[in-house]
Amino acid sequence: MALVHYPVVNKHGEIIASAITNLDLHDISRAAKTYGVRSFYVVTPLSDQKELIEKIVSHWLEGTGATYNPKRKEALKLIVIKNSLNEVIEHIRKNGGDSPKTVVTSAGQSPRNISFKRFHEMLQDGSLYLLILGTGWGLSENFMAEADYVLDPVLGNTDYNHLSVRSAAAVILDRIFGKNNKLQLGLN
Repeated sequence: MALVHYPVVNKHGEIIASAITNLDLHDISRAAKTYGVRSFYVVTPLSDQKELIEKIVSHWLEGTGATYNPKRKEALKLIVIKNSLNEVIEHIRKNGGDSPKTVVTSAGQSPRNISFKRFHEMLQDGSLYLLILGTGWGLSENFMAEADYVLDPVLGNTDYNHLSVRSAAAVILDRIFGKNNKLQLGLN
């Protein structure tokens, strides 16, 4: 899975590079580890943001945090920093042999949406898939248009629809891989 910080949009619809947050790194890597994600790519072209990621991750992999909280160390080992989605795909090719099919997330509806159940079923075919989440106010339209699939949005029971990306990531992973959700969806 990948957390993209560029190209994303701000609340005005302008394409930006968003800032890294410590909470996203910790919470998404822990959710990814819990649900068996192979790698958690963090995508940003900004050198100061990459340095920040490296500093945070190294504290938990090699610093005091490594001995203080070994469980968090295991989760943060999943983090791989890349400049772009192309670099992520190249890294996956080098380590897995094939180009992954891309599945993007959005808070909005699209005619291209696939359900969580459908994505779960697709994962059973042995192909590689890359689940991509956007920060800020979401992935840019051009970025989304190039994806192979668009996953259904996470919707609550109100009109309010502005989850943090770390919350959305946890819900999405549970809907795809969670044992209780598999039973509710009629999956084994």
